[in-house]
Amino acid sequence: MKHLIFVAALSLFATAAQAQYLSGTGSNPSTHTSSGYTNTHGTYVQPYVATNPNSTQRDNFSATGNVNPSTGSAGTHRPRY
Repeated sequence: MKHLIFVAALSLFATAAQAQYLSGTGSNPSTHTSSGYTNTHGTYVQPYVATNPNSTQRDNFSATGNVNPSTGSAGTHRPRY
């Protein structure tokens, strides 16, 4: 009986975690900061915090369902992969 309850709880937790990841809610906890710089058009770009690169766009701050913890702004871009 205990084994059955454990398996049920584990599958429920795994399903919730997977659904959160697939829907784009849950930003990548690994971040880096970028120093300010002047781009090729002569425009100064302010320093910013971004998620570290990985194999998906679903956990980026700018992806729909995510919130940038530094600015509080909600993501608006639909992830391509």
